[in-house]
This record gives sequence, C-alpha cells and structure tokens, in this order.
Amino acid sequence: MAAASLYTNKLILAPMVRMGTLPSRLIALRYGAGLVYTEEIIDSKLALCTRVENPVLNTIDFVTSDGLVVFRTCAEEKDSVIFQMGTACPESAVNAAKMVQGDVAGIDVNMGCPKPFSVKGGMGAALLSTPAIAADILKAIVEAVDIPVTCKIRLLPTHEETVEFMHLMASTGISAIGLHGRFRPQRSGTPPHLDRMLQAVKACPIPVIANGCGPAPKNATEAREWGESVGCSSVMLARAAQRNLSIFRPEGPTSQIDVARELLKLSVQYDNDTVNTKYCVQKVMHGRLGNDFGQVSKTLHVYLAVEMPFSLTEFVSFWVFFATNFTCVFVSVNTV
Repeated sequence: MAAASLYTNKLILAPMVRMGTLPSRLIALRYGAGLVYTEEIIDSKLALCTRVENPVLNTIDFVTSDGLVVFRTCAEEKDSVIFQMGTACPESAVNAAKMVQGDVAGIDVNMGCPKPFSVKGGMGAALLSTPAIAADILKAIVEAVDIPVTCKIRLLPTHEETVEFMHLMASTGISAIGLHGRFRPQRSGTPPHLDRMLQAVKACPIPVIANGCGPAPKNATEAREWGESVGCSSVMLARAAQRNLSIFRPEGPTSQIDVARELLKLSVQYDNDTVNTKYCVQKVMHGRLGNDFGQVSKTLHVYLAVEMPFSLTEFVSFWVFFATNFTCVFVSVNTV
C-alpha cells in the first residue's frame, strides 16, 4: 500500500516526447506537481548508455559512447520522477529498469502511445493487443526492482476488454495504472469517454491515474475536479501542462513569460540540448508568439544545424528576445 500511495491524490506531469526533459520536470515540481514523468525512453536505447555522475552539473547522466545524453536527472527530483520506458521485451525491460532504479522514484511502461514508431516495434498501444506479453513485462520488472512499477494504457474497444486488461496488469504486482480516456485510434480532438473511464476505474483493484482531459483544465482546481468526475484522486496533465507548466500551482498558474524565463535558466544550468530548449520554450509560449515567430523559428532552426560560436546562455537570450517580438522575456547573461 505504501507504493500505491505514491500515486494517489497527485497532480502529475504526464510523459511527453521532447517536452519531458529535466528543466520542464523541475519547473512542474516547483509549481506543485506531485510526480513528474520522463519522456518515453526506449529500453534498447538506454542499454547503449553508461551511467555517469556529472560533478559539473550535479546530475546523473545516462550517456551513449558518442556523448549523447539519453537521460539526465538530479537530486531535486529523485523522489518524484517516474522513468517511462518503451519496451516489448521482458528481458530488455528489466535491464533498463535495473539501470535507473537507484536514481528514480518509479518505473512506468508505456502501453498507450498510438504513434507508428512505437506500435511498429510492438511497444506502446500495441501491447494492448498482446496482454500476455504486457503482463510478462510488468511481472518481470516488479520482481527485478525495489521501486514501484506502473503502466499507462488507453481504453480498449469494449468495457469488458478494458477491465479484463486492467485486472491482468494489476495481478502482476504493479502499484497503479494510468488510464487515457480515448481509444487507440483517437487523438486529442476527440472528447474523452468519461463514462467508460468511470466504469473502468470503479472496477480496478489498484489506484488509477486519469489522463486525457478534455477540454484542457485551466488550473489545478479544474484538473482535480475532472479527475474526481471519473473517480480518480490523481490526474496526469499533458497538453495543459505543456502550455503552462505552472498549472500545478495551487493558487493558479503564473504567466507564460515567467515560466519561459525559468525554463531558460534551468536549461542553461543543466546544459539542456539547445534544440530541445527551443522546442520547449516554443510550446510554453503557446498563444503568445507574434506573426513573425515562424520566420524567426525557421532561421534559428537552420542556425542550430551548424556549430554555434557562442554559449547557450547567449543563444537563449538572443532567441527569446526576437521570438517574443521584443516582450520582456530577455534573459541576460548576468541573471542566469
């Protein structure tokens, strides 16, 4: 029950490709997120990495032989970060879980991603069609590590199939299930199936984390109310958090500009990939960028393809200054 309590009464940053890097996770935590998920990391990719303690950044890095940082974490998030993996094989899943178990609060297996790159490899939502393999993966991880294990799924075609799948996953010893309230072919433009979610949650013997809000909540209060409407005490936020990482703040979200400033500072502090930093700021500044942003973005994207003759600090100062059409988001070298 202690492991299950980790996943109850929480607002959670959902796993998001490219967005779920260390700076975004830390901001979400600082604004009140109870847990933060990494972006999905494929088990076979992690297998190519070496765990490195980075004394310069005070981080733990998982780095490939050619220097690519696949996963970076730090002490501030150790008790709150959930490592989400993409996998289709119990053995490789266990190897990945063992590599990171000392540096994260929990392991999650992605069983809900409907994107072709994931499904073609038998991962993500493809596991919804192979429940025996999905259960074998979870059971193997649970038996191999000393931290909580979960999975994140979507609704199956019928209520009976959803409940049967959730019960089978629960029987492996996992601590919770994340449930996205749409079917595999559906995307965010389709409203979630609240009645199906509520029925599935009531029938599940372990905690369920609600995901797939629609419409997107504007603040923490609305997010919690949405979760309660489908019987969940915990809610996992993706698009709403992507647009303003301070949505977890109990008093209500702060401005996107403040969040962008913090994101840039943390990106410099933790030497975040420059292209990823640009992507994350662009998402955070959703709706605040002027008509000229498109051209600026294209220009900078080309510029990033060559070796930059200046520091990341100078780059982010330059980029935000122009990308926001001269609004006061400028981050000087002295403030970082």
